[in-house]
Amino acid sequence: MNIHIMAGGPENYIPDLARYSNDESVWIGVDRGVLYLLKRDIPVKTVFGDFDSVNEQEWQEIMEHSSTINKFNPEKDETDMELALNWAVKRRPDTIRLFGATGGRLDHTVANIQLLLKEIMGDSHIHIEIIDKQNIVSIVTEGTHTLKRQADYPYVSFFPYSTNIVGLTLKGFKYPLNDRHIPVSSTLCISNELISDYGTFSFTKGILMVIRSHD
Repeated sequence: MNIHIMAGGPENYIPDLARYSNDESVWIGVDRGVLYLLKRDIPVKTVFGDFDSVNEQEWQEIMEHSSTINKFNPEKDETDMELALNWAVKRRPDTIRLFGATGGRLDHTVANIQLLLKEIMGDSHIHIEIIDKQNIVSIVTEGTHTLKRQADYPYVSFFPYSTNIVGLTLKGFKYPLNDRHIPVSSTLCISNELISDYGTFSFTKGILMVIRSHD
């Protein structure tokens, strides 16, 4: 099972959702993101938020089309997205994808990227990623990881996240690396490309952000 969470970021950042919608997908709406799903005729399992970004008419529409509503006071310790992600994690899906999580206010984007660490720090095996019209963002810990080449997201960038990366090795890439130490301030691993159908990256210590993108 995959759980997809739609937040209320700028709508023009949302990719085509058809490729992510199937019978095994569960969709959650977060605040204004509920309206984005309803507009696309995507069934919504449950909704989360303080709904301070919707007007009365939009709120009525959300109530009419949502069987389970989790409404919170705007003054709270977690963001709406974090509350929805907490719900999703408890269901132990294979993958959680966050949409509507980028663009607009930079603090909101950074906060959502921070949430990718949630299960990494908890030593979970749930894969969590943020997807928008130009990017797929994920965070991984040490080990060996495989990437499949995607024509619509040809560029792959690697960023040390919160710590230095020890022993980064890239195979199957245009710009390979072998056992390279990458300090947290480095931009060495920007805009690489896969030259094989599959490539691998591995490292022995650290936390790495992986961004797949297109122009």
